[in-house]
Order: sequence, then structure tokens, then C-alpha cells
Amino acid sequence: MNPQIAKAWKIQKKLRDFVAAKALFAILRVLRRFPADRGLRIADALSRAIGPWTPRHRLAIENLQLAYPEKDAAWVEAIARANWGQMGRIAAEYVFLDEIFDFDPERPAGEGLIEVDGLERFVELRDNPRPVIFFTGHLGSFELLPICAATFGLEVTALFRQPNNRYVAREVLAARRTRGGHLVPSKAGAAWALAGKLQSGGNVGMLVDQKFGKGETTTFFGRPCRTNPLLPKLARQFDAEIYPARSIRLPGGRYRLVLEPRLDLPRTATGEIDVKASCQALNDVVERWVREHPEQWMWFHRRWQV
Repeated sequence: MNPQIAKAWKIQKKLRDFVAAKALFAILRVLRRFPADRGLRIADALSRAIGPWTPRHRLAIENLQLAYPEKDAAWVEAIARANWGQMGRIAAEYVFLDEIFDFDPERPAGEGLIEVDGLERFVELRDNPRPVIFFTGHLGSFELLPICAATFGLEVTALFRQPNNRYVAREVLAARRTRGGHLVPSKAGAAWALAGKLQSGGNVGMLVDQKFGKGETTTFFGRPCRTNPLLPKLARQFDAEIYPARSIRLPGGRYRLVLEPRLDLPRTATGEIDVKASCQALNDVVERWVREHPEQWMWFHRRWQV
């Protein structure tokens, strides 16, 4: 590419990202003036109205058709539009996290916005001397999970893929550093940062449901994809325990946070963790979650590129 054209392209992309980020932050500031429940409903409605007009909607439709070839076009379209509401809520929840997370273990079940399934496991892990790796996917309000862990005295250092928009990524980092955990951007050096936490007996969290170009060849919804092998490699190196965790959106603006039983990763004949088989086991857990609530997974990225 001509150097001048390349430079101009970078400048316009930077400007476009800046404008998009400022527009997003302006919307969030307006939403912040409303009570949390109303602000989230507005974000949901706006995203459902705008999202289907973007190129990402076509990608979501394509992905849903790949995952659910037996479903008709009306079902696929309905799930994609519902997923836009989910995306709008995720964006708006950054400004309402403190109001949303009202969990109180002494409160009767069904009261408040947050309920926790697996509470006894959080309590047990608080005194567990072994390092722990929590994993989840882009489902529900997944940002609430490390906040929940912190409630039980478990600080979690989480690996995340930064948004492509650098200005949005910077804001995400700033927001999460103050809410019960720390973020490690997924880039060079991230594995060393997580390894250091585990070496010192700390806990880490990982999102495991996105494409990783140099990952293990696995399947997701029966189709080939690449999966990041970092989690099983870290588990093997530090003898860490693995726990699946997820967030489920409930009717009425409520949330269920679930900490499932420990996942024992597959092992080789010599007793070592089998990295490739473990990557597939992670995919199988996430697929189970997605099949239960397909409208709550992030369908707007290219998971099946190999």
C-alpha cells in the first residue's frame, strides 16, 4: 500500500474511533442520569433499534445460521435482535455496576437484583490454598462475576481482549480496576502476568470463547475453530483448580451468577493435563451455556475462522 494512503487510512481510523468513543461516552453520561433499571431499558431499546442496521448484524445472522442450521430465518433474526439488547445492556452496565450488584447472602432468595448459585463454593475457595482459574464466556453480564468473587474475599486478575477502539479500551481498564479485580489485556506479556499471579497463589479469570489464531484446533457447535491453550497450560504448570462461572440474565432486570463445580481437565496417559482435549472441554462447557440462552451470547465476532 502507498505510504501516504496507509498514513491517511490510519488517521481516519483513529478519528473515527475517537468520534465513536465520544458518542458512546456521551450516551452513557445521559443514561447515568436515570435510575439503573430505566437506563438499562433505554440502552436495550436503542441497541435493538440501531444494531440491525450495522454490518455486525449480518455477521451475527451468519454465525447463528452456522450454529443452528435447523432453525428458520425468523428464529435467527429474533435471536440476533434480542442479542443487540444484550449488547446495549453490557455497555450501559459499566456505569451502573455499583447499583446493580446488591447481593446480600443474608437476604431471602428471590429478593434483590442478584442471586448466587454456588455460594458454598465461593466460601470454600476463600480458604483454598491452591491457585484457582475461573473461566467464563461472553454471556449475560459477565462483568459481575469478579465483583461477586471479591464479595467473598477472592480477588481475581482477569485476562480480557481489549476492544478494537483504543479509547473505549482505555475506559474499560479504568472502570474495572476499581471494582474488585484487575484486568490484564490480552497481548504480549499477558501470560507472564497471569503466571505471576498463580505463582503467588492468586486467582485468575479468563474468557475462553473467542477465536485465537494460533490456538488448538477444536470444535464449537460441531464446526472447527481455534481455541486459546493458555488456560490448560497454566493449570498444568501451577496445578491450579478450574471452575466454570457464568452470568445469566433473568426477567425483571435480575441476574443469576453461577459458580459450577470444579472442572477436572482431561489428562494424557502419563497423567499430565491434555492441552488439546482440555481446550475442547472448555468449548463444550461454553456451548452448553449458549444453547441454554442463545440470545445472551455475543454473536458478533468470527468464532469459526481457522
